[in-house]
Amino acid sequence: MSLPNILFILLLLTGVSFFYGRRRSLAIVGGTRRAQELHSRPTYYGWLLALWCFIPAFLVFFAWSLFDDTIITSMVVNELPQSMQELPDTRLQLLINDIRNVVAGTAFGDKDPAVMAAAERYKQLQTLGNIALAVAVLGVASSGLIIGFRKIVPEYRARNDVEQVLKILLIICSTLAIFTTIGIVLSVLFEAIRFFRMVPITEFLFGLEWSPQMAIRADQVGSSGAFGAVPVFAGTMLISAIAMLVAVPIGLMSAIYLSEYADRKVRAVVKPVMEILAGVPTVVYGFFAALMVAPLFRGLGESLGMNIASESAIAAGSVMGIMIIPFVSSLSDDAINAVPQSLREGSYGLGATKSETVRKVVLPAALPGIVGGILLAVSRAIGETMIVVMAAGLAANLTANPFQAVTTVTVQIVTLLVGDQEFDSPKTLAAFALGLVLFLITLVLNVIALIVVRKYREQYE
Repeated sequence: MSLPNILFILLLLTGVSFFYGRRRSLAIVGGTRRAQELHSRPTYYGWLLALWCFIPAFLVFFAWSLFDDTIITSMVVNELPQSMQELPDTRLQLLINDIRNVVAGTAFGDKDPAVMAAAERYKQLQTLGNIALAVAVLGVASSGLIIGFRKIVPEYRARNDVEQVLKILLIICSTLAIFTTIGIVLSVLFEAIRFFRMVPITEFLFGLEWSPQMAIRADQVGSSGAFGAVPVFAGTMLISAIAMLVAVPIGLMSAIYLSEYADRKVRAVVKPVMEILAGVPTVVYGFFAALMVAPLFRGLGESLGMNIASESAIAAGSVMGIMIIPFVSSLSDDAINAVPQSLREGSYGLGATKSETVRKVVLPAALPGIVGGILLAVSRAIGETMIVVMAAGLAANLTANPFQAVTTVTVQIVTLLVGDQEFDSPKTLAAFALGLVLFLITLVLNVIALIVVRKYREQYE
């Protein structure tokens, strides 16, 4: 029996336990009409029995899933010939990988008879382990059912226990989220520190040449690589600024129209259609930018006597702005609709027109939510990759001209980490340095947004 099948049986048994626990709680008081005699609602007794069935058994299943491969591998290695057990660690690991490939059916060519015998032994131990796991899981689940069944009595506080378990679950989930964030930050930080040991931080932050490809000859530009990140961050800011110039006015104005001026029929049609843009894959926007928008700008420039590159910041930024419009519009619309109607009515009572009410009452009151939507849009613009690759190019040009090709931080990170890379090379570690600086920039934007939100929220609470 495979692990997914064992988990499926456990989930099925948990579902049955829930309905049985609920029915049992009603049966002991004589039916639904006397349910008020129970301390908790019947549903809580169902959840109580389901939790007693699932949680202990799942802990056993989870622990086995973590350690089964290690235990089986250790047992198989101990049964290998002595000459194989004495191999160096690297060669022994390759041998273990060969055994696992044979077990998975992905091995090609003739293998050593000892490897084939070890693979057969691995399969046998895996089968025995799965059988033992199934017995253990079902046994623990049955024990939990017995314990939970005895707790189904009218005076038992089932709701308290269920809510306590859910509280613990929420704490665990929030803790995992926090530690995941800390792990991401530390992993990027440690690799960035390794990079800054090879390349001075001043050169990275203030250098004007970005050529991370290691040179072959000493007379090439930056024989040990040029890691000045100013052109990369300048390109990121340029494209993001163009995107926000497109997204913020259109998104905010559309939100004002839909929430304050449009009738229900128009809103019911326009808002879902606009939010469809948020579900379009970014690669589709990239194709649109490369095949439609970029040639359009180039042709328009030629007709006006201007030189616009085939891959330009304005093409990528414009399409990125179109992609971001639903984020600004939807969040701004929610913030505007959350403004109490009493503020509008008070403004009308003082003789203000609808446009004056929108400008001087509604928008200032909704400003925290609008700032949050714009911040989300900025983060999405800074983190976008596919559109920039297809429409803006890979050239790290230090320019403020939107008609030239530029690149962004995310594009460079992807470029540096594609394929087999050596993590002792500054070329590869530069991606982590870029990620760290990008993280700090995003953090600063969040702090600024929080300051703005706090300042204006105090005026309207």
